[in-house]
Amino acid sequence: MHKHVSPKKREYDPKYDPLTGESIGANTAYSPTYWVATAGEPPEDDGPVLADVEVDVVIVGSGATGLSTALYLAKEHGIKATILEANQVAWGCSSRNGGQGQNASGRLSRSQWIERWGLETAKRLDAEIRLGFENFKELTREFDCEATDTGHLYVAHRPEKMDYLRREAEVRRTIFGYDTQILSREEIKARYCDDHDAHGALLESEGVGIHPLKFNFGLMRQARALGVRIHTSSPVLRSETQNGMNILHTPGGVVRAKRVAFCTGGYIEQKVERTLKNKILPILSNSVVTRPLSPEEIEATGFKSNIFITDTRTLRFYYRLLKDNRLQIGSRSAVSGRDAEGPAHLKLLTDGIARKFPAIANIPIEYSWWGWVDVSHDMMPRIVRPDPDRAVWYALGYGGNGVSFSTWAGKRLAERIAGKDAENPVFSLPIYATPLEYPNLFGVIKSALLAPFRRLGQHILYKWYWLRDEKI
Repeated sequence: MHKHVSPKKREYDPKYDPLTGESIGANTAYSPTYWVATAGEPPEDDGPVLADVEVDVVIVGSGATGLSTALYLAKEHGIKATILEANQVAWGCSSRNGGQGQNASGRLSRSQWIERWGLETAKRLDAEIRLGFENFKELTREFDCEATDTGHLYVAHRPEKMDYLRREAEVRRTIFGYDTQILSREEIKARYCDDHDAHGALLESEGVGIHPLKFNFGLMRQARALGVRIHTSSPVLRSETQNGMNILHTPGGVVRAKRVAFCTGGYIEQKVERTLKNKILPILSNSVVTRPLSPEEIEATGFKSNIFITDTRTLRFYYRLLKDNRLQIGSRSAVSGRDAEGPAHLKLLTDGIARKFPAIANIPIEYSWWGWVDVSHDMMPRIVRPDPDRAVWYALGYGGNGVSFSTWAGKRLAERIAGKDAENPVFSLPIYATPLEYPNLFGVIKSALLAPFRRLGQHILYKWYWLRDEKI
């Protein structure tokens, strides 16, 4: 295979914000994450688009959703798609997340599914998302991605949160059939770690931690082996549909495609695709990784497992001990990109380490990064064709719970692109049957006119959430 010569990479921009209207760039270097530093050399790609071209299927975005969509199109439907990636493969969410593969997607709990859609739909949605989790677990066995099948620990950061966890455990156990357990603080310490911020926990056996970039490189190798073309350094500047053909403009040429899927996570820009304008609120999430803990520090923190953990804060912390004994921890960050480098956001995480594991309160941080999470306005993902008159689909809106479900979303999206979804009743589920919504006010008024005020509302909500999490 001819090896292309990549142009020199642009410097990573830590203040990039998809809502500002500024360009995402082309061939920008990866964010300086622990995953990038330890994933090894990226697999060969096909370089940038260099001329006008016509193809069958284009997928915009090369994260887990885009790569898995292309993989399943080739593997199960005999369709060799072309992926257009603005920068590097898995440059966005898929190389910046915490690697927590949960049996979940979106921001709503299973009890909230019941409240929103009723018991029957909630049970069907649970079966679908569980299928996605099992499929993800199988994928983690197909290539080396440092998978740890240890489950998920959902810890109460205040004593009064235990009532909530007991209710959620009961719902999962009696309605959905999961083997959930409620653990005391002492049991957490004896079995997992000495988290001083934990007052008990809900233990779910379903949960696989991964090295997300190694995982995505595995998807990429499989897809390219089946004939998928992946053009990096090829941002879609704008898209339109003319006479049934989709026209995508890139710096190197115009790509004409019969069918298009947008799999861009939190990095979709407002001007690129009209059906996605104002439909996603990108929210920054910060993450850090410490230097390796010494044997004495492991003993002092009580770590006995690589299980991944989240707490019950609305602005939650997510953390785990990695296989090389480093602590990884993340949480929410700045509201806008221009404030992303503010020291308060790093301090939030180092304070979290000190509160949870005081024995390592001053441990050096060796990796610090942030990225944009794709949060839908109703807190649930969508894998849909929003306009029946255009052969354009999208799959996004995972809200920080896309590590496992994104690959299943890709599998379902491939079915839809291949025209195999008409007879399958699973596509009547809300995440497949309705498009993303506009911003809403009090859950009642939904309008694009609310979009300019979202960041203001986010500022106010973050302050309220902090008060509710820590004081009220």
